Amino acid sequence: MMNETTISKRQADHRKIYKVRAASLKEKDEEVIAEDSFRARTPLDNERKEVDAEQSEPGAVERWVIKFEQSVNVLLIDSVIKILDAFYRDRHYARFFVLETIARVPYFSFISVLHMYESFGWWRRADYLKVHFAESWNELHHLLIMEELGGNSLWFDRFLAQHIAIFYYFMIVFMYALSPRMAYHFSECVEKHAYSTYDKFLKLRGDELKKLPAPEIAVKYYMNEDLYLFDEFQTARTPNTRRPKIENLYDVFVNIRDDELEHCKTMKACQTHGNLRSPHSSLQEDDDSGCSVSEIDCEGFVDCVKKSLTSRG
Repeated sequence: MMNETTISKRQADHRKIYKVRAASLKEKDEEVIAEDSFRARTPLDNERKEVDAEQSEPGAVERWVIKFEQSVNVLLIDSVIKILDAFYRDRHYARFFVLETIARVPYFSFISVLHMYESFGWWRRADYLKVHFAESWNELHHLLIMEELGGNSLWFDRFLAQHIAIFYYFMIVFMYALSPRMAYHFSECVEKHAYSTYDKFLKLRGDELKKLPAPEIAVKYYMNEDLYLFDEFQTARTPNTRRPKIENLYDVFVNIRDDELEHCKTMKACQTHGNLRSPHSSLQEDDDSGCSVSEIDCEGFVDCVKKSLTSRG
């Protein structure tokens, strides 16, 4: 009798948990809070955080460098925004097409440099490669949605977006090789702008969008049964805690906006060296030897060369 009472109590507790979880998943579409918090850490993560806190407290010079990097990034972003405002003030879908063409590029750049580091035996971290690929996969589908909406119909828009993307790729490769922290902050600024742009558009055209059907590519992506890559780029969330709904075009833009917020959180986390872990890592064993940093732990190119020569000597 005691066992049955215990079991019944446990089942009641589980039902309460599921009700709370279900309620949390039904968030209001009109309001998204840009949180600075990240995924709950395991005890192993907490130990690493304590060690990192002792070793990574920035000094006066580093604080000045960080401020300088961020000032340069803000200046570059503001310049690009002014160009986009001049060409695309009232052409929303074309603007989004240009934004999404550019938005994929940093993740290609990160992966390129990380592969170079792997080839030189400097830095091997599979979680970074996996998360950045998932981010590029998400941005690809944003781009495909904008193409289906006709954002790429004009030759000029395709020409501008593609040539900016080429320049942007090499700029981020150089920036990431020099200072990953600066490159990640730059991408955070880009994602913040994207979030803000989509949020303003939803407030401006929300009623109209609710009457329009969702593009087929959006339904296929967001309602897919296999959402591993969708969960993978959202490092501030536990997998399976965000499942989009798609009933109309408004829902599509709500999800794109929320995607950009998740990218922003991930880019913020990346600015602390070694802080990024795949959301699925917490579901696996703590033994992540296949994903761990090698003995020569590198940040930028100069740092890698210096540590490589020191370890051989």
